[in-house]
Amino acid sequence: MTDVDRLSARASELIERTRAQRPATPAEQRMRRRRESEVVRRVARIAIADGAILVGAIVFALAVAPLGIMGAFLVALLLIAATLLFAVLPAGGAPEVEQLAQVPLKALPRTTEAWLDTQRKALPAPVLGLVDSIGVKLEILAPQLALLDEQSPAAMEVRKLVGEQLPELVKGYARVPEPLRRVERNGLTPDQQLAQGLQVIDDEIAEMSAQLAQGDLDLLATRGRYLQIKYQGDGE
Repeated sequence: MTDVDRLSARASELIERTRAQRPATPAEQRMRRRRESEVVRRVARIAIADGAILVGAIVFALAVAPLGIMGAFLVALLLIAATLLFAVLPAGGAPEVEQLAQVPLKALPRTTEAWLDTQRKALPAPVLGLVDSIGVKLEILAPQLALLDEQSPAAMEVRKLVGEQLPELVKGYARVPEPLRRVERNGLTPDQQLAQGLQVIDDEIAEMSAQLAQGDLDLLATRGRYLQIKYQGDGE
């Protein structure tokens, strides 16, 4: 091995060691938690399905007739099929944007976060960092809303931003035909308008969370600050 090869190997080793020691960002921690939660749900579904098959087989053997070799073989096939099926199927159905208006306030941030994750493929790569940032802030906001009165002005402001304005911004962008998303109109392209709108929402959620943490519900309820974002869409 030449000196260049040794230096290259040492550099690669240093880079890998640095990556291993680098603490995960909040967005990375959030994605890891979601993956772990999905794995837990998949395992739980597999366990329930397999348990139901085994219980059914035992009841049949005791009440009707012994299973025999062929029956045991069929049970084994059912166990394998159920395991593979529930391992492949999505762990949970994605929420529809129309459902956000009916979601209880304390569950709204996590439901909106789950919906937003389903929209990632339709969004431009430069805004995905903002999407992650919003997701992290929604996770922080969720437990803060547990004791907030659903009918209070503060709750209505949160619902307006998280359950209405954020989905409307993303869906409005999705309606823009792909070839027009980088065409400037009124000084901004739809891509830039989307990034601008997501940044405003990210900042607004952070302020709301801070005000809830301080117990300043009156200030939150009387903010009177709304998104001043116009984005292109069908007929818009």
